[in-house]
Amino acid sequence: MKIAIVQIRGTIRTHRKIKDTLNILKLRKKNSCIITDNSLIIVGMLNIIKDYVTWGEVNEDVIKELLVKRGKVVGDKPLTEEYLKRNAKISFDEFTKKFVENKIKLREIPGLKPYFRLKPPKKGFERYGIKMPYSMGGALGYRKENINDLVKRMI
Repeated sequence: MKIAIVQIRGTIRTHRKIKDTLNILKLRKKNSCIITDNSLIIVGMLNIIKDYVTWGEVNEDVIKELLVKRGKVVGDKPLTEEYLKRNAKISFDEFTKKFVENKIKLREIPGLKPYFRLKPPKKGFERYGIKMPYSMGGALGYRKENINDLVKRMI
């Protein structure tokens, strides 16, 4: 199962441990997103940075949309079907299927950046903003499948 992790809050005046954990996950700016496996190591990191990010299980359609619209290669150029076919000999559809099934990783495509820079969400975050957990009406923390709606609004 793949999970999407989106950084919601900035890192000004935060503890060094939190900054280091965000840096390890390649979340260096607000509204950046990564897609990773749901492992014990990642769960431990999420426990440390839970007050700065939101996460949940992401589906295949959202992963494909992220790659098509927000995927970047070295030189800040967009990821295209032609680039994928030339470097990995695979299409977007095949790549997302294999990526979800853990048969291929993002780093196996040369030059592909492992994170996605997103826009702020259309119609904003939830009612109580970015300082409250999702379970209490805010934007932070674990949100199950509802991460798909947030990421679509941010693409």
